[in-house]
Amino acid sequence: MPATALKPAVPSLVLEYPPLPPEAVAAHARAMLGQYTDPADLHTDLAAGCDAFIVLDARSAEAYAHRHIPGAINFPHREMTAESVQRLPKNQLIVAYCDGIGCNASTKATLKLAGFGFKVKELVGGLDWWIRDGYGVETGAANGPACGC
Repeated sequence: MPATALKPAVPSLVLEYPPLPPEAVAAHARAMLGQYTDPADLHTDLAAGCDAFIVLDARSAEAYAHRHIPGAINFPHREMTAESVQRLPKNQLIVAYCDGIGCNASTKATLKLAGFGFKVKELVGGLDWWIRDGYGVETGAANGPACGC
């Protein structure tokens, strides 16, 4: 059997649906990386003082006060309107997060913000994966308006 054949001697559930061509996989991976970032990359950039983005906690003010990523602003997705988002900078990427698996506040926030013309990414795993990776959190309510911008 040629080396390029993917027909195994033992039936495979993995290969029940054949893989996409490499260029399709690359395009999909590029799209995913353009839409998401992970806690390690976010933490590294924040620790280095990178100011190319703002971190936005899309959860309620109460959840934010309980614990949040250091330096994150609080802007609950339910409060995002064409008028309220005007306080956010359009020249910076916005990295939105929520609790993580089982919470879709960051997805709702990125949908709304993209609809208003903002560049956005979502934090994979949200606050849960941030904490699981060993990164610290802050507590306390936001200073000033919900956005802090």
